[in-house]
Parts: sequence; C-alpha cells; structure tokens
Amino acid sequence: MSFSPEAEVIHPGDLADWGTRARAAGRRLVLTNGCFDLIHPGHTALLRGAAAVGDVLVVGLNSDAGVRKLKGPDRPLMPLEDRLAVLRAVRWVTAVTPFGETTADRLIEQLRPDCYVKGADYDPAVGGRTLPETTTLQRLGIPAVFVPLAPGHASSELIARSRRTT
Repeated sequence: MSFSPEAEVIHPGDLADWGTRARAAGRRLVLTNGCFDLIHPGHTALLRGAAAVGDVLVVGLNSDAGVRKLKGPDRPLMPLEDRLAVLRAVRWVTAVTPFGETTADRLIEQLRPDCYVKGADYDPAVGGRTLPETTTLQRLGIPAVFVPLAPGHASSELIARSRRTT
C-alpha cells in the first residue's frame, strides 16, 4: 500500500499564485472550508466528495478566533496547529490554507476554484441554510456543489453528547 504525502500548507497571501500554477498544470481546483474542530465521518464524507469533483482539493481552515466567532467561546477543542496536522494527513486533501474570516469569500476570490463544495445542509434544493459565499460565487461564475451529509455526525452534537456522558 502506498500513502500520499502530507498536504501542503499555503499561506493565504500565496493562494492566488498557487492556484495559477495548479491550473497551468491542467488541474481542476476544488475549494471547501470549515472549522474541522473534531474530525468525524461527516467531515471525511465531505472531503472525499469534494476531492471527487476535481484534481486538487484545497481546504480553507478557520482560525481559532474564527471558530470562536462561529461556534462560541468553548471552541475550538483543538488549536489551529492540531487541526492543520490532522487535515494534512487526510489523503484526499492536497493543500490547507488557514484563514481568519468567518466566510470563505476572500479564499474564493484569491484561488478562483473551478467549484466550491459544501455539505448538503447548505443546499437550497433541500431546504438548506443560505450559503454565505453565494454572492461571490455568482459574481465569479463558480458553481457550488453540495455533498450529502453523514447523519448524526455534527461536531456540536458529538461534543454535547460527550459532555452529557462525562
């Protein structure tokens, strides 16, 4: 069995150049993002599904401050460096880029991916919540692709369940 090397970490300021080089090499770029605070089967389903629609998967990873803004003062459970290490080891991930904002608009602007992938909880076709990056995606002509969710595997639910049993 052979294993892929660890995914690289891209500084957000280098994202545009990195994407230009990948496209010049004929690669189809895919971007997804999230907190990835407690990796679970829902995350791996998202990453596997995102990787399946392109050649290169870039994962935007919310900073610790960004996670606190999105999830509350008790999060993240793992600091950025630990979350980076875990994502770098996932075989479907080509690169990880940390970012401080609560939306991926700036990452989309810089990378200009061929598609942007999120979980089906953002899919308007099934009553999902509004994708915050919709305006940027539409302006740039980048399609959003929605991956089915793995039921019962939300980090918040797992954390709450863990706290009830301890």
